[in-house]
Amino acid sequence: MEAEYMTDKQFNKILLMFSMILDGCDDLEEAKEKVRELLEENEDRKDTKNG
Repeated sequence: MEAEYMTDKQFNKILLMFSMILDGCDDLEEAKEKVRELLEENEDRKDTKNG
């Protein structure tokens, strides 16, 4: 199995997204919930593509 590497641009984009999520949250629990929702949406998209 080959390791997958992330470019600096990809890493910066991910950090920017996290920053945007955190800016819109009042507390850590709200931020965690938003991240969970995004992960679930991503899984739904994968299922739709593969289904």
